Parts: sequence; structure tokens; C-alpha cells
Amino acid sequence: MIGELSYEEVLHPVALGEDRYELAVPDSGPPYRFRARRGAYGHWSVDPDSLGPEADPLAFVARTHDTLLGLTGDTTGHLIRELTATLSADASLAAGAATVGELAELGYGELEGHQSGHPWLIANKGRVGFSATDAAHWAPESRRAHRLPWLAVHRDLATYRGVAALDDPARLYADELPEATRELFADTVRATGADPRDYLWLPVHPWQWDNTIAPLFAGQIAEGLLIPLPSDGVRRLAQQSIRTFVNADRPTGRSVKLPLSILNTLVWRGLPTERTLAAPAVTAWMHRLRDEDPFLAEETRPVLLGETASVAVRHPLYDALPGVPYQYRELLGAIWREPVAPYLQPGERARTLASLLSTDAHGDPLTGELVRRSGLQPQEWLARLQAALLPPLLHFLYRYGTVFSPHGENTIVVFDADDVPVRLAVKDFVDDVNISAEALPELDHMPEDVRAVLLTEPPAFLTQFIHSGLFVGVYRYLAPLCEEHLGVREDEFWSQVRAEILRYQQRFPELKERYDTFDMLTARIDRLCLNRNRLHLDGYRDRSERPHAAVHGTIPNPLHG
Repeated sequence: MIGELSYEEVLHPVALGEDRYELAVPDSGPPYRFRARRGAYGHWSVDPDSLGPEADPLAFVARTHDTLLGLTGDTTGHLIRELTATLSADASLAAGAATVGELAELGYGELEGHQSGHPWLIANKGRVGFSATDAAHWAPESRRAHRLPWLAVHRDLATYRGVAALDDPARLYADELPEATRELFADTVRATGADPRDYLWLPVHPWQWDNTIAPLFAGQIAEGLLIPLPSDGVRRLAQQSIRTFVNADRPTGRSVKLPLSILNTLVWRGLPTERTLAAPAVTAWMHRLRDEDPFLAEETRPVLLGETASVAVRHPLYDALPGVPYQYRELLGAIWREPVAPYLQPGERARTLASLLSTDAHGDPLTGELVRRSGLQPQEWLARLQAALLPPLLHFLYRYGTVFSPHGENTIVVFDADDVPVRLAVKDFVDDVNISAEALPELDHMPEDVRAVLLTEPPAFLTQFIHSGLFVGVYRYLAPLCEEHLGVREDEFWSQVRAEILRYQQRFPELKERYDTFDMLTARIDRLCLNRNRLHLDGYRDRSERPHAAVHGTIPNPLHG
């Protein structure tokens, strides 16, 4: 907490010399003293042991909320709740901690249940709305597979979209559901006196049904517009986003992303109706960009896990009221996403980029274990990591003015049989793909339904998604970890990143103007702040639109020459 709030300049520690710092608390007893190392992008690596017995984050908030932190009383109250829930989840993770050797053997979906959450956000597992029982049952660290119920929704409320191969919902259901299950669902609808052809089917999170759908769609349930269905019998495992489930019984089966009206990190975790419907169109466009570009299709071969089908259900009142809190316009729907398993070659394994920050109970990092297994020197292994991740991300940015938000959860590293990074996989297109607000000829033929839903940003800000999502959000922690455990100096780590960017630019000299337009090597970048939004901007108030990260000053760019 001290490190991240100091990075965002909410806190201002005073240097005492030799990596020692002090935080004085006005009118509140002795100061906090600690050791910390400074790193790239203004990072603070605080040694927790140096704080001693007073290192209690809840007591820290209670003691400093009105002086150092500048919080209102209501924000303080909610923040303590979120922090307590986060610490409870951390304790649950610690109680079932695996060794790095065991982590390295886990499959993609199973490994997600061992992750500790976004390191940038101090209350990264707050899950406001969950009870203790809910968290123990539905949180990813519970590592429980669940059989989800389904719901039939009348087409007066529900709309289906799919990519060309799934243009008819019957094709999706034939893929996802055995014939006996489809007959059972149809018979359940007929038993109410309704015609199954008038309904669309989708899985539903039981918590969402109980807390949101049953109360807020009560009238529609009474009218028979929503009809509860039994489970499809498939065991599904919650991922770090909580609302996304992978198929635990069939790794080649699609994942499902469902709305969950809980506040976690910055936003309520629902599914906006418009964006849910647009997901397959965005997928088709992104796949076309990749497949028609030889550098992407034949050389770097990134895996784009498409959101290939969706059902959005509008609420007859809330969806027509743009001024109401946005959580009420994201209540019910489902997105089906491609799994990573079918894209893996024999011997390959997929892990989220966030997992590379994992350490076990002994303090050993998963990254160190993978380097050991690879047989490569740490510098070479890290060079392979940069070569796998950066060229496709840079190509989408420079060639197409299109950028993912490549944070640790959305970015997936594909490893070969020796645990050497070889390819990039990316997910979450409709929520986390942004395009250039400056006209580019490569975007001239973008379908209008895609253009209408994707966020646009000026070129100078578009580069922030790579800086903040990948470099600040993940590498800011990975670099000091590699220095401590692998003996790779932090400046050497960032030199590798810069070298990979320059290598790409030398490969495509015809894009020189774009390198100036989308300048990744500028001297300073905006400091995006995730915690400031909650602490000082929005607090815990309702909004009609989703919030965005706060910007506070600038920080030096370690990639600048």
C-alpha cells in the first residue's frame, strides 16, 4: 500500500538516506520508517519486513485517512471493507499455497486460482457485494468448479450475435450442448406453455440470479419472459476476473463471460448491452486484420481468443434510462469466448502474463522456475519473452492504430515444451481494444458497428495502453523480481525492452512516420493512477458511465534514449 500510493504521489515519503524513508503522520504519534528501492517509472519496492510490527494496512488507513490520505469518511469506511476482504482472500491463498514446481505444472485455468490479483491496486479483491460465504464459494482462489444453471429469455428482451460460423444461435447450442440437454431445455420451456423457438438460452451466474436478476426482472419472470432452466452439467472454473469461467470438463470448450453485479477494482463487473452485442463483430474484424497481414499470420502468429457469440438481455426500464447508474444497464447477458487449448501445438502450455509475478510460500518466483526448466540463461529467456510479446502488439499499434490493453490477465504467454516463451495470446477485445482517433487509411474499411463501439484515443494517449497495461502494470514488478532472483539488473531488463522496440522499427522502416505519431520512446509519459480514482475522484459513488484511470503528472520513461 505504501509503495503504490507513493508511486501515485498520494503519499510523499521523505528520504533518510541509504534506501531508508519516513512517513510522518501529523498529530498521530511516531512516523512510519521503512526501506525501499526506487525503480523504473517511479516505482517503489518497499521492504515489508522493514516496517516492523506496525505494518497493519487497516490500522494505517484508520490512522492516516484524513491527514496523509485525504479521504472522506464514507470512502474510508468502504475502503476498510474492501481491504479487509482483500486480506481475507490473501490469507485463503496463503493457506493453500503451492510450490513453484507445482504451479509450473498447472493448466491454464487451474493456475488462475493461485493468482493474488492486480499488484497495482491496493484493494484488488474487494468484491463489494459478496458475503464471506459468496467469496468462499465463487472466488477463483476457492478453486471450485461449478455447474451453472441456464436461463431462457424471450426474444422480445434478448438479442443474439455471432461470427459468421455461428450466425444462428442453433449452431452455438449444437456446439455447446448435447442433444439431450437441448431437448431438456426445450421441454422446460414448453412446460410453461411457451414456444421454445421464441427464446434464447444463456448460462447465468447463480449469485447474479439471486441478487440481481430475480429481484429486478421479477415482472418479466412473472410474465414468462424469463424461464429458469436446469444446468447443462458442465463443470466450469472461475478465472481471475471472477465473471469468466473456463470449461473444466472439456478444455476445447468455450469459456463463458457472465455479468456479476459486484464492485471489484475500479468497476461494477456487469456486461454492457451494446458492447456485448458488438463482441462478435469486433472479433471478426480483429481476426481479419491478423489473417490478412503476413507478419501477424505467418511470423508472430498471435492467438486472438475471439468472443464468437453473445446474448444481450435488455431491462425494459433501465436500458432506456442513460442517467441511471451504469451497473443497472449491465445486468444480464453472456459472451462465449474461444479457449486457448485448441491453438496450442503439442507440448505448448499457456499461462497468463500475471502468473510470472507469482511467488510461493518460500518466496521463490514462478519465473525463476520456468527459467531453470528452460535451460537458458535468464537474459536469453527474458529476451525470448520480449520477442514473443512485443512485435505483435507493436504491429497492431503502428500498422493499424489499434491497441490492446495488455495487462497481466488479458495477456497470455504461450510456452514451448521447454518452458521458453514463444508466442502471444490476447483476450477481451470488446472491452479492451482501442483505436486511433487520428484517421489512418488502414482503418478506412472498419465496419461501422465495430467503429461505433470501440473507444478512440489520440495517438499520444494510445501508447499509454502498452506503457500502463504492460510496462507499468506488469514489468514494473517483473523487473525488480528478475534483479533479485535471476541476477538480471533492472536497467538491463529495460534495455532489452527498448532493443525489441527498435528491432521492430528497423524491420519496418516504411512506418517511420508512425513511430513519431505513436511515440513509445518519449522522455516522459502521463502517470496513470488506479488507486487515486477510488480514493479521491469517484470514491464509492454511483456513476452513469464507467470510470477511467486518473492522470496525475508525468513520470520518466525508462525506454527513452
